[in-house]
Amino acid sequence: MKIDVIGDIHGCIEELHMLFQKLGYHYQNGAYVHPNDRIPVFVGDLTDRGPNSIAVIQLVYRMVIEEQKAKYVPGNHCNKLYRFFLGNNVQQKHGLETTVAEYEVLSTREQKIIRKQFMTLYDKAPLYLEIPEVSAVIAHAGIKEAYIGRSDKKVKSFVLYGDVTGATHPDGRPIRRDWAKHYKGSHWIVYGHTPVKEARIINKTINIDTGCVFGNALTAFQLPEEKTVAVESKQPLVEEKFNSFD
Repeated sequence: MKIDVIGDIHGCIEELHMLFQKLGYHYQNGAYVHPNDRIPVFVGDLTDRGPNSIAVIQLVYRMVIEEQKAKYVPGNHCNKLYRFFLGNNVQQKHGLETTVAEYEVLSTREQKIIRKQFMTLYDKAPLYLEIPEVSAVIAHAGIKEAYIGRSDKKVKSFVLYGDVTGATHPDGRPIRRDWAKHYKGSHWIVYGHTPVKEARIINKTINIDTGCVFGNALTAFQLPEEKTVAVESKQPLVEEKFNSFD
């Protein structure tokens, strides 16, 4: 098995098309397929903030659910959109408002289709994905070695939101612990969630959220090759959104 793990897309459909083309995929029947049967794995946060979240939902649903040619794990933004579609009173900020605005201009029929597609995608998704064939675990915000195999509330919070301290940066972003520094496992942990300028490898973990929606790049990590492939973002650069680690 060979996989291409794709970082946080956040509605950047044009860059996603570019990345698939750069990875050697061909577009057919509304989905991307690779001539060598590589499997794309989406690491969550498909929507919010970017220009075309609805198109990303449609493409990922087509590939994961209808064609069964790709895999997907949810991110925190996916969780929030799911709760919005459930009818929960979710605050429309931190990017959700952009997806809701796209959704609300659709016809009632189109809204029903998108809502059903996204909720099906989310309902069928594992919290995180273990892929023993390439010795990897794919989890949106990462996962501690001790949590692998578990799916309780504590693990769900970590996988979706990261190792949060409870404190926040001045702009409201949560302050997170650098859990990757302490990872000692032999499996690759491939994750996103926290925007970095370059894919960050520490121990056997790699953060591939290179902040496409904030103007940097959309990145994929190929296994078993252990190679990154990226395309430049077409969005304006928002420098302050990127995390630096000591």
